[in-house]
Amino acid sequence: MKITPTTAAIVTGGASGLGRATAEALAAAGARVAIFDVNEAAGEEVARSIGGLFCKVDITSEDSVVAGFAKARAAHGQERITVHCAQISKNGKTLSYNRETGGYRRLSTEDYAFSAQGILVASYRIASLSALGMAGAGPLEDGERGTIVLTASAAAQDAQIGQVAYGSLKAGVNGLVLPMARDLMDLGIRVNSIMPGIFATPPMLAVKDKAPAVFDGLAASVPFPKRLGKPEEFGSLVLELVRNTYFNGQNLRLDGAIRMPPK
Repeated sequence: MKITPTTAAIVTGGASGLGRATAEALAAAGARVAIFDVNEAAGEEVARSIGGLFCKVDITSEDSVVAGFAKARAAHGQERITVHCAQISKNGKTLSYNRETGGYRRLSTEDYAFSAQGILVASYRIASLSALGMAGAGPLEDGERGTIVLTASAAAQDAQIGQVAYGSLKAGVNGLVLPMARDLMDLGIRVNSIMPGIFATPPMLAVKDKAPAVFDGLAASVPFPKRLGKPEEFGSLVLELVRNTYFNGQNLRLDGAIRMPPK
């Protein structure tokens, strides 16, 4: 897909981290970017800095997401690019030893369901609602109507202890990609996912401030380059997935060749 000044894009989680880097990369390439996020102050600031639009959106609410798409389309027209970076989840082991009782407690079904809503269901919601809008747009080069990029994780393939919800649900995000790409093939809508490894996002930078030795150990565990990923490297891959129309139905690792140990 060629990005032009009339190309509309939506980035969820665009107020910080990977989403912000993606919004900045798309805007620098010429797209008109709408940011979906719950962080109003940060989202407005990023939108101003890139000449874009902020939409306060809760990805776990159907009504909120529908309203966000309506606001973005009213301002920029039908999006041709959607990148879903936002997520909400809870971590915990399937079973954890409780020293007070001498027994075990499990990650509750409610906590797992909460994570499912914030990762897997939200990914389907964003992708399918965007595809519904793209389906009504005119075709571009190669008959393409739009492209959707979901964010999975390296944990989708090698989740660590305590990541039973996160890992399995990110694997589910990868599982959406091929059947959805096939569902949408006759409409010219492409679907891919990126599996980032350890990136220098705000939560990880907080680790650097609080536990620099832990942070340095994480960086050293990456085969090469021996550092955390830069958010702009994620944004760069998004641009390639947008521009290269032959990328479709793919789950791509972006991780410096790291394979996560059990813990």
